[in-house]
Amino acid sequence: MHILLVASAYNSLTQRVHAELRDRGHSVAVEATPNGASVRDAVRRHEPDLVLAPLLKAAIPRDVWSAHTCLIVHPGPVGDRGPSSLDWAIHEGARSWGVTVLQADEEMDAGDVWATASCPLPPVAKSDLYRNEVSDAAVAAVLLAVDRFASGTYTPQPQSSLPMAAVRTRPHVRQELRRVSWEDDSTQTVLRTLRAADSQPGVLDELLGDEWFLHGGHPEDGLRGRPGALLATRAGAVCRATTDGAVWIPELRPRRRPGGPATFALPATLALGARLPPLPELPAPLHRDERHRTWSDIRYREEGQVGMLTFSFPGGAMSTSHCRRLLDAYRVACSRPTSVLVLGGGRDFFSNGIHLKVIEAAADPAAESWANINAMDDLVEAVLTTTDRLVVAAVGGNAAAGGVMLALAADEVWCRAGAVLNPHYRLMGLYGSEYWTYTLPRRVGEPMAERLTREARPMTATAALRTGLVDRVVDCGPEEFTAEVSALAARLAPFPATQTRIAAKKAESERREAVKPLSRHREEELARMLRTFRDPTAPYHALRRAFVRKEPPPEGPASEQRAVAGGPGAC
Repeated sequence: MHILLVASAYNSLTQRVHAELRDRGHSVAVEATPNGASVRDAVRRHEPDLVLAPLLKAAIPRDVWSAHTCLIVHPGPVGDRGPSSLDWAIHEGARSWGVTVLQADEEMDAGDVWATASCPLPPVAKSDLYRNEVSDAAVAAVLLAVDRFASGTYTPQPQSSLPMAAVRTRPHVRQELRRVSWEDDSTQTVLRTLRAADSQPGVLDELLGDEWFLHGGHPEDGLRGRPGALLATRAGAVCRATTDGAVWIPELRPRRRPGGPATFALPATLALGARLPPLPELPAPLHRDERHRTWSDIRYREEGQVGMLTFSFPGGAMSTSHCRRLLDAYRVACSRPTSVLVLGGGRDFFSNGIHLKVIEAAADPAAESWANINAMDDLVEAVLTTTDRLVVAAVGGNAAAGGVMLALAADEVWCRAGAVLNPHYRLMGLYGSEYWTYTLPRRVGEPMAERLTREARPMTATAALRTGLVDRVVDCGPEEFTAEVSALAARLAPFPATQTRIAAKKAESERREAVKPLSRHREEELARMLRTFRDPTAPYHALRRAFVRKEPPPEGPASEQRAVAGGPGAC
């Protein structure tokens, strides 16, 4: 079938639905549709068999849904209605939830039901749930709905047959309901409030004389203080006291001033800058202490011959500091007597490469871009040149650009079935580095490497396995991924073939260096990157600014971005 995806933004779910439908042989076009008129125009131009909306804030006009079957993906169970479905579920402490695919109708979220799927709601942030458990359920429901539509025999179920008690219409969650009362709220209450607002819109709060949106939240049992007071900093985050403990808040976003530019979230200490009072900087513990809860974005543990180095950075973005700290931890892990080292293995983002927001906020974005890409290259080089053990990249969540190339530096790449990969840089106007000119062709061959970087499309884990980009797809839920990876690594470590592969790595490294040293790949890549960074007219700077501030992309090269991520002819 020819399917048109209409979406307010080409977000993670839209990308995954796009890739999943394409894998199944459908012709798929994607259009960014901020309003009803743009939906109407897109349908007129594409003449689709089916219209599908994975994320749509605008109402589909009556003349469109009355002439075409239009399916809406609603992130709530049958009978749930309203624009803040997942926010309410987390706010109220729901342990399970659902996704419904329903037909567009006069009343929002009240159309006939084509498919539904349920999912658990573990105690993690909303954006994490949306990219993982909710995404898994949404894809299952979408694929079922598409199959039912294609059959031509299925009759969707009207919601009018539901008992009134099963219908629940709830309003948008306003900031008044999201407020934290530091003098009254426990750590658990604060965490639930923060998680329900992550990553948009954040929790509006007052701090050090200004208004900020708080993003992210992690419990801290070992620190105490006057509720609401700042207690310490760690790896860019600030720790703030609650009534019975404290929470770590990784990012802050200043409230936009009337007439001012759009603001964006940054590491909390960077956002606060000179406002931040003298506070102790507590080192991020590499090893977990089971006696109390605390937060660290990098962890290491061992199980027999397997080392597990996990990391989790907000939005998957890796700043210069993130890269350097992860490299330090990687070197510690490599000093341990293990035969298999797992890099990653967490449940959400693996990595999306350099930190565009930190770069945008820098006094000299070109210089920070250069520092960041070199720090990423240093990390990737360390992985590529590890010859005394097998390194496995465990990609539990989405990865893009340099984050994909970081994974490809490992000996094996294991990917959760629900992850989406974007192995390209072009949509940000960059040539790329992280040794991609070596690792990508090595895995998929020169023709496929050229195609992946030119077409710049999202890939499912299954498609990545088919092309050779990854070695294993782990078919499990997000919560089970770490345990599944640990078990697989534990079985890999004692194999005789593993020791044979380790012994062969050094010889392969020497052969590779004789053909074309890694240093030449890096020099050639960085030479092109440096030209882009130093050129104020290069599209990268305008594209970065638009991406960070959620503004419309500029004309010119960005038109390619719209074509790939939703313009005419995208398929």
